[in-house]
Amino acid sequence: MTQTTVEETAAIKAAFAQFPSGVAAFSAMVDFTPEALVASSFTVGVSLEPPLVMFAVQNSSTTWPKLRQAQRLGVSVLAEGQEAHALQLASKTRDRFAGLDTSVSDSGAVLIDGAVLGFECEIVSETPAGDHAIVVLEVKATTVNVESKPLIYHGAAFRQLAA
Repeated sequence: MTQTTVEETAAIKAAFAQFPSGVAAFSAMVDFTPEALVASSFTVGVSLEPPLVMFAVQNSSTTWPKLRQAQRLGVSVLAEGQEAHALQLASKTRDRFAGLDTSVSDSGAVLIDGAVLGFECEIVSETPAGDHAIVVLEVKATTVNVESKPLIYHGAAFRQLAA
C-alpha cells in the first residue's frame, strides 16, 4: 500500500465532501455519563431482515472505545436547525450535552430530541477499513419525526433541502 501525499489527501477529502449526506449523532450512557460522536458516514437500509444500518468511525476516535461498551447506542439523524447541536456533540472541549434535550432508553441509548430519525441499536460487527472502522448496527427501535427535514452535510458545510 502506498502512502498518499498531503496534497492527495486534501484532494480526496475535497472530492468526498461533494457527496451530500445526513448528519448522525451516536450516543449512549457509559458508566452513568452520556457520550457522543458525530458522523456523516451513516447509511440506512443495509439490510431489512434483520434491520441493519452502518457508519464509519475514525480509528483515532477517543469516544468510540467508550461508546462500543454500551449495551445499545442511540442514533439521531439531526434535523434542519440542529447545526449547533452537531458542532456541540462533536466538540472535543465542550460539554457535549449541556443544554441539549435528550431521551434515554432503559438500555442507555441516548437520542437527541427533535431529530428527524432516532434508532436504538446494538452493535453487530466492527470491521477495519483503512484509517476507519465500519460498524454495523442492528436496529431494535425507531422514532420518526415527520414534521422536520434532515440536516445535510455537503461541501464541508451544513445545508438544507430545498424544494
